[in-house]
Amino acid sequence: MNNQEKEYIEDFKTYLSVEKNFSEHTVSAYCSDIVSYILWLNGVSITDVDFNKLREYLHFIQRFDYKKTTIARKVASIRTFYKYLFRERFIDTNPAVSLSAPKRPKSLPKFLTPEEVEQILNNIKIDTPAGFRNRVILELLWATGMRVSELSNLNFGDLNIEENEIRVFGKGAKERIVLMSDRAKGYLVQYINSARKLIAPGYDTGEINDSTPVFINNTGYRLQNKTIRKAINETVEKIELPKKVTPHVFRHSFATKLIENGADLRVVQELLGHAGISNTQIYTHISMKHMKDVYETAHPHGK
Repeated sequence: MNNQEKEYIEDFKTYLSVEKNFSEHTVSAYCSDIVSYILWLNGVSITDVDFNKLREYLHFIQRFDYKKTTIARKVASIRTFYKYLFRERFIDTNPAVSLSAPKRPKSLPKFLTPEEVEQILNNIKIDTPAGFRNRVILELLWATGMRVSELSNLNFGDLNIEENEIRVFGKGAKERIVLMSDRAKGYLVQYINSARKLIAPGYDTGEINDSTPVFINNTGYRLQNKTIRKAINETVEKIELPKKVTPHVFRHSFATKLIENGADLRVVQELLGHAGISNTQIYTHISMKHMKDVYETAHPHGK
């Protein structure tokens, strides 16, 4: 790659992180996709590409044994990249406007039953400040349906503990209010009053103000997503739960339970921070599948 192309990628990376508010993982994947695309161009300037050239690249990547989801992401990367170049007036026309990806296969999100969630929660070691913090985090994920990145980014100014409310900033920095149960609030208050100050002994965590992170690591800095994932993995392995469990599975479990208990779809959409109702409707399919499974198991003529 030449210096100009490297500069485009660095600027694109900043655009994805700051303006699009994409996660580090997504930013890395998109930039990697664009580097691969530029290398495939083999000297052809990215600003001279037309729609036919993009179609040629799409045919090229379809020769490989990529999953449809991977191809869809690569196409999304290119579409976003050229949209950025056009917006910044590096190109006069956007050749990727009509570029489409193969349809992603629809799959139902994995979720946990309330009993499985309780099994995980009750097996977290809370005899250390960090262990108690991890219990609080999972209680909140289960009680609120927050994304793990939203929870990691919580500041004290986002908490309205008296009203059981938490302000979160989701994708695209969209603000919403989520609700926590009395049980989750009890754990959170105990963490704030006792465990938090013991997590980073010997480090000056400063005075608490509105911009102070709620959850910190053992050096007093904001807790990162990977630490939360590690805590879940360790617990799931210990109890030998036959499911792959991630922080996002807690979000799916939260939504599924609400739908199964008759919650209005629009309310669930608002709590999850979904831009459109179609993203939330998938949980009605989960609920229907669960109903059929229960019916086939419990009814004498179910099968």
